Amino acid sequence: MKLYMHAAACSLSPHIICRELGLDIELVQVDRKTHRTSKGEDYLVINGNGYVPALMLDDGKVLTEGPAIVQFLAEGSGLLPEVGDIKRNEVQSYLNFITAELHKPMVLLFSPSYSSVHGEIRAVISKRLAWLNDRVTAPYLTGDAFTVADAYLFVCLNWSPWIDIDLKQWPALSGFMARVAARPKVREALQAEDLQAFEAGGVYFAPQAYLASAGRAGEPVRP
Repeated sequence: MKLYMHAAACSLSPHIICRELGLDIELVQVDRKTHRTSKGEDYLVINGNGYVPALMLDDGKVLTEGPAIVQFLAEGSGLLPEVGDIKRNEVQSYLNFITAELHKPMVLLFSPSYSSVHGEIRAVISKRLAWLNDRVTAPYLTGDAFTVADAYLFVCLNWSPWIDIDLKQWPALSGFMARVAARPKVREALQAEDLQAFEAGGVYFAPQAYLASAGRAGEPVRP
């Protein structure tokens, strides 16, 4: 299988799931500007929307949209509860919440085009994070077991330093980030994407180019 990705983008979520499950996956980087892949392909032919992730199966079929991809990958494993278990519906509920209420508005904060309303967007995100903070009463979103929803939330919250959102005001979310960042397979994924920690012992990771642009000096993550 091939996973089309950008380092530290939402494609990190299915990457983490592949690592957790021990799946054989080939990472294919996509240039954001040219839409050419590291293998010389026209990514717009693979995914006409142009964004990542996309998962190409061994038979050539392509699956897009992160929440769908992670559920496909995790089917039949402990990372996605079985059909009939209410926890499966809870995981799906969190996937929907994260993609609509966190992922999309967070991405808008990276865009100068929306700078005039960044304050309003950030206020909405803060309300959602406050709600989520009250829900995290166990190690992970739905209890003691790590699921596909936890991987997705970790990836989105990892962008917080770049959009002026300080998770320290939400202790449960800060603790969640530390727990997920400490998982061996998560750290393998971070290392494979050559992501670096913002500071020693930190739980936020970014490509070197991002760290340099903010005057930060990161250290490559090690599993």
